[in-house]
Amino acid sequence: MRFYPFPLALLLIAFAVLLRAADSQGNSMSTTFVAPMPMDLPDYLRPATDPAFGTNFMRITKPGALGGGVVCGTKYCSHRYSSAQAWNADQSLLVLANGCNGLCFLDGKTYAPLFHRDKGGECEWHPRDADVMICVEDRKISIWAPRTDHEDVVFVTAQYHDLQFGPSKGNPSRDGKRIAVRAVRADGKAVVFAFDLADRFKFPDIDLAQVPGTTSSCTISPLGTNILCFQNLADGTEQRAILSVDGTLRQRWTDHHRPGHGDLTLDDDGSEVYVGISKSGPDKYHVIKRRLSDGKVTSLTGYGEAEHASSRALKRPGWVFLTYGGNPEEISANPGWAPFAREVIALRIDGSGEVRRIVQTRNAPSDYWSETHASPSPDGTQVIWSSNWGVAGGPVYDFVTRVDWPENQNKKEIVANGQP
Repeated sequence: MRFYPFPLALLLIAFAVLLRAADSQGNSMSTTFVAPMPMDLPDYLRPATDPAFGTNFMRITKPGALGGGVVCGTKYCSHRYSSAQAWNADQSLLVLANGCNGLCFLDGKTYAPLFHRDKGGECEWHPRDADVMICVEDRKISIWAPRTDHEDVVFVTAQYHDLQFGPSKGNPSRDGKRIAVRAVRADGKAVVFAFDLADRFKFPDIDLAQVPGTTSSCTISPLGTNILCFQNLADGTEQRAILSVDGTLRQRWTDHHRPGHGDLTLDDDGSEVYVGISKSGPDKYHVIKRRLSDGKVTSLTGYGEAEHASSRALKRPGWVFLTYGGNPEEISANPGWAPFAREVIALRIDGSGEVRRIVQTRNAPSDYWSETHASPSPDGTQVIWSSNWGVAGGPVYDFVTRVDWPENQNKKEIVANGQP
């Protein structure tokens, strides 16, 4: 199977850019468009090298039984989402949650299948304790050890039901002590509340009716002091509400999706920021960061085809990992756009525009389950991503790329699209 060929002119551009590579490892380059380079689908668990950027990667899933009770579906088998942490704190385990009929655990470094767990509710890795996940299900919150299948229930209630960890976009605070939980109270009201896992303390209910629209998801902030909720209005507008853990409404971002498909992190000055893709002016289709304390927006890239942002590399502050889609021919024809097509990059969020180009995904647009959703490991040395390898509607596989960070080299600031 091969990715569809591109015009010779585009391939020549790609090779010309390769000759100007600034990094001896081949993954930190000038931000010039690089056409997708043809490559056969790598064999399962066989090392491969990205021909464009020189990075090493491996296909870690395939349809069917993998071993250890792990069985992948025929349509897709992948990690959960870009802003969900796929690896545990010490990177010894990697979890797949889509298309394997439960939670499937792989070795976090060799990607060999280890075991399967049929676990209800929604679970996220504890950011500091590598042995456990934080789980929320219906009427309880628990700390669960996947290897032993031992569960410690820290909160159980008859006063609430439909407890949700997000859903889908929920993460614990950076120290792993607090989470935000959505629930339906006995009186029928939709609420969200913070919960302290260490002290087993529930914060007061926050009535979600105080902000317009329907709440789709909520998550605690990195420092555990705020809750970010995603609100959908009847006209399709996606707004954001920032509330303190005691229920004070601190910010309402009323512009549509500004930003969205993103992740929370800390800025260099310690401020909590949400980094994602804007779908409103004046920075429509830019990657932006927005400060929770006052809503200040900073544009980080020019107009482009970024689809998802992830800041799950908690031990590598100041970087966001971006998934780009788009039509390569269209992007190559628009030199004023962010020059990334169907690839994963890492971007500094300090406004310098410094970029590390990680891998070309060769992912053809199809449906939600085929979206790339790149997500880094806690130290940023591994990135998991999905691809149908150029066959829209074909099987979706997961891959992991290794990222070699030149810690002892002088950092090169590479400015993308005239930003900032």
